[in-house]
Amino acid sequence: MTDMTNIERLFREHYRQLHRLARMLLHDGELARDIVHDVFASLLSGSKDANVSVGFLLNAVRNKCLNYIRDTSVSQRLASQYYLDIEEYETDDWPDEDTIKEIYLIIQSDLTPRCRRAMELRFVNGLKFSEVSEAMGISEVAVYGHVRRAIETIRKKLNENGKF
Repeated sequence: MTDMTNIERLFREHYRQLHRLARMLLHDGELARDIVHDVFASLLSGSKDANVSVGFLLNAVRNKCLNYIRDTSVSQRLASQYYLDIEEYETDDWPDEDTIKEIYLIIQSDLTPRCRRAMELRFVNGLKFSEVSEAMGISEVAVYGHVRRAIETIRKKLNENGKF
């Protein structure tokens, strides 16, 4: 069994490297921290006779991250990266007509044609992301990217004008 002192030493020496690997794979610092802690917790509860190497730890963290990615559905991952928090919609501060007109002008003048088309299909026509993807002949992830860039541009322009 790997003793507690050895595990503590490994944790102190290699935590940063392991956390960085997990963060690169998962794009989430807190989740990366949890994965690394889980690997060390499994070392404490496991019955390993051999000395644990850095390579073993890196493989364990990588495998745990890949298992998490595999087990998390695609829609959940995309939602966590691209959807806005619901709290942003639960406010009485909806834009007035002048702001809506300004948003429309930003969409017409400052967005790329693909971003503009994705926004139109999604929000004017009310299509689902998969339907927008099919209509534009691009992947669903690309549609999320276009919509995200469009929203970022709109926010930036509204912030510059003091509207948001």
